[in-house]
Amino acid sequence: MDDGGNTLEPGLKRIHRRIFRLNDMIDSLDREISLVEAELGHHRSINEDAQRDASVGNYIDREEAGLTAGDVRRFQKTITDLQTRRTKLVERRELLVAQLPD
Repeated sequence: MDDGGNTLEPGLKRIHRRIFRLNDMIDSLDREISLVEAELGHHRSINEDAQRDASVGNYIDREEAGLTAGDVRRFQKTITDLQTRRTKLVERRELLVAQLPD
């Protein structure tokens, strides 16, 4: 029971710690997603140039276009994976918040 805001029941204290830890993990994923999105933008630009060059170039240009397209796909998959992890953490946090008293 709460005695003026100084202490919480051990169960509530544990829930609060878990919520704070989840918040930190979500914030970390948000920063990572932001960085990967910026990198993806850079690779998309390179890929657009490579695809344009491949349409008028030789086999080396087409090979490079394939490589840059693969880079874009990898970064997109990384973002999808990070967003999936983030969604799961948010769901876990919501379950914990629902356990807190009103």
